Amino acid sequence: MKFASIDIGSNAVRLLFCNVYEDKEKAVFKKAELIRIPLRLGEDAFLRKRITKQKADRLVTTMKAFKHLINVHDVVAYRACATAALRTATNSEEIIKRIRKEAGVPVTVIDGKTEASIIYANHAEENLAHDASYMYVDIGGGSTEVTLISNGKYIASKSFNIGTILLLYNKVEKKYWLEFRQWVKDISANRQSITAIGSGGNINKLYKMSDKKGNKPLPYKKLKLITAKIESYTTKDRIKILGLNPDRADVIVPAAKILLAIMKSARISKIIVPEIGLSDGIVRGLYAEHKRKLAGRKPSNK
Repeated sequence: MKFASIDIGSNAVRLLFCNVYEDKEKAVFKKAELIRIPLRLGEDAFLRKRITKQKADRLVTTMKAFKHLINVHDVVAYRACATAALRTATNSEEIIKRIRKEAGVPVTVIDGKTEASIIYANHAEENLAHDASYMYVDIGGGSTEVTLISNGKYIASKSFNIGTILLLYNKVEKKYWLEFRQWVKDISANRQSITAIGSGGNINKLYKMSDKKGNKPLPYKKLKLITAKIESYTTKDRIKILGLNPDRADVIVPAAKILLAIMKSARISKIIVPEIGLSDGIVRGLYAEHKRKLAGRKPSNK
């Protein structure tokens, strides 16, 4: 069976198609296709507090295209969620109404706590050591979500209004940085050997640039060296020489700095990047709902 999810983020809008294969033990989730459109809604939302007509039109057009693809793929179910950009924009309600009317796609604006819980629903730590501690880190254009898991148990989670686009335009006050780092430091206190689990386009790109393969951990020191190397290039040279996409070249350093700040505050020496994110978590939620509905239709044994 196939499910689809739409993630309307601050930097890009993503459509994920995912196949789910069931066996006796568990469901296996296999990404079929991922389409990414770099709309950069966060520039409007964070700088102007509203989405301009030009970008709203592009978003509606994108959603129309996505809906056609969803129909062609004949999915079991799909869901569209919007994060920080539409949480912030004062005209998000009218844009959501336009999307529903013109594209036929209902959009739910989720808060930071819900965003973190959906990302955690991927449960990447299940395939790792159960007697260890893991810190999920998802870095977006307008927010960063952090969740701590220890010995298989949920410990704490929080969303911070610290994102790559906000940093790019100096929209993060120093006090928020201090609060952010202190919270990370406090929840990780007295916990030995925490491993970070990273998600988000920039973290995935940093991992690929490290030449790590097969889910091998990326050490903090190596990440720091990669960040310094990227930062030494101008934005144009990051595109020309390093081969970064234009919408990635300017925000990848802010993302790396957020990640390094978290790892340093929590004394984390390595990060693994299983290429999961909000879109994947939405799919898992859709599958769980589908299974509950099927269970509800089964005739009683009484």
